[in-house]
Amino acid sequence: MRLKLCRLPIASLLLVCSPAWAQEPPPTSTSDPTGELVKKLNEATGLEFWGYGRGGAYKAPSGQPKGGYALGGDLQSYRLGNEGDNYLEFGIGKQFALGQGSKLGFFYMPSIYNGQRGTAQAYVALSGIAGSSATLWAGQRYHRIQDVHILDKWILEDGDNYGVGIDGIALGGLGRLNAAIYMADSIDSKARNANNARRLNLQWQDIPTSANGKLTLTAAVVSGKFAQGRDGAAIGLMHQQKDFLVPRLNHTLVLQASNGHAAINGKFFHLDLRSDQKAANLGWDLAPSAPLAAAANATSQPGATQYRVLDSIDFQLGKWGGQALVGYQTLKPDQGVQTRDVSVGGRLSYGLAPYTKLLGELGTTRRSVQHQAQQSLNKATLALAFSPNTDFWTRPEVRIYATHARWNQAAARANTSSFGAQGRRSATIFGIQAEAWWE
Repeated sequence: MRLKLCRLPIASLLLVCSPAWAQEPPPTSTSDPTGELVKKLNEATGLEFWGYGRGGAYKAPSGQPKGGYALGGDLQSYRLGNEGDNYLEFGIGKQFALGQGSKLGFFYMPSIYNGQRGTAQAYVALSGIAGSSATLWAGQRYHRIQDVHILDKWILEDGDNYGVGIDGIALGGLGRLNAAIYMADSIDSKARNANNARRLNLQWQDIPTSANGKLTLTAAVVSGKFAQGRDGAAIGLMHQQKDFLVPRLNHTLVLQASNGHAAINGKFFHLDLRSDQKAANLGWDLAPSAPLAAAANATSQPGATQYRVLDSIDFQLGKWGGQALVGYQTLKPDQGVQTRDVSVGGRLSYGLAPYTKLLGELGTTRRSVQHQAQQSLNKATLALAFSPNTDFWTRPEVRIYATHARWNQAAARANTSSFGAQGRRSATIFGIQAEAWWE
C-alpha cells in the first residue's frame, strides 16, 4: 500500500513528529541499560526474558477517575498521564537444541493488571526443522503486529486464545507468512467455548514495496454457532515507510474492515459467553453474552460491521522526537445504531539536559452516534521525564505529569458511570509513573 499512496500523509499536515510501534521494539539509542541487563541475564541463565511494565502513583479529585478519559473508541485514549493503572507482563522461555539446527522451546508469560493475575501466553514451539526458517507452535499465544504507542492500542493482532500455527514461512524475497487457527477458550476464561467458535488468522508481512518500505496484509475468518449475529471476516492492509521525506521520520498507513463476530484488529468480537465467565480477563474485544443453550443465564450480543483508516508518523530529529496520528473508525452493530469516531493528536519530546526530557501530548476526539448529539473530549498533558537518554523511544522512563481533560455535555451524559458522573465537564489529574519494556 505504499504504492504511491503515502506521498502526503495526513498526519504530517498536523505534526511533524511521530511513530508506529511494530511487534519488534522501536530502534534503541546508544544507551539501553535495560536491554544490556536482559542480554547478560539471558547469557548467564540460558533462559530468554522479555516483557513490559508500567506503574505509579496517581491523584485525582474526589470521585473522579485517576485515568481513562476517553469516549470509548479504539483510537481515543491518549495515554500519557491518562492511564492511572499498574500493569506487568513478564515472559520467560527456554529453548533446547535438537540437532541439525532445530530447537524445541517452552514459553510462558504471566500478567498482573491492578493486582489481578492472569496468563497472557503459554505455548510450545519447534523451529528450524530441516533447515527451514518456519516455526511450528501450539498453546496460547498472540501475535502483536502493530500498535500506536501513544494510544496504547494494538490495531493489528491475534491470539490470547488456544491455538496452533506456523510462523515465518519464507516466500522467497516476497516477505514471510504466519498462519494460525484459534478456538475461543483461553487459560483465564475457564470457558467451554459456548459458540464452538473458531478463527483462522493469516499475516503476510515484510512485502517489499520500495527502499525502506514494506507492506503487511492480514486476514481473519471466524465461524461458530451464535445466538445472534453471523460468522465474520476481517482484512487489514498496512504500509510502513522508514526515513520518509527525511531520515528518522517514519510513516505508517493502515486500512481495515471487518464484519460479524470478527474484530477489526483480527481477534474475536462479541462472542456468546456464559454469564459466569470472567470475560474482562480475556483481553478480547467482546461483551458477555450467551449460547443458545444458556440464553436464560446471559444476554446475547450481535456482531458488527467496522471500518478503520489510520495515518501515523513518528520521528527523532536531534533533540526533538514524537508521534502523531489522525484516525477514523466506524462501527455498525448487526442490531443497533452506527458509531463514528474521529481522533487527532500527538506527543512531542524534547531533550532538556542529559537524562531529562520534556513531554507534551494533545489529543482531541469526536464520537457521533446515530440520532444522538455529538460527543467531544479534549485532553492535554505536560510531563517531565527521566531516562538513560532523551530520545522519544528510550525506556525505562520515569515521568512526573499533570493532565487536564475537558468534554461536552453529550460526552458527560454518555459516561455518567465514570468521568461524567454528576454532570462533570472537566478534570485535572496528577501522577508519577515509570514505564519499561525489555527483550
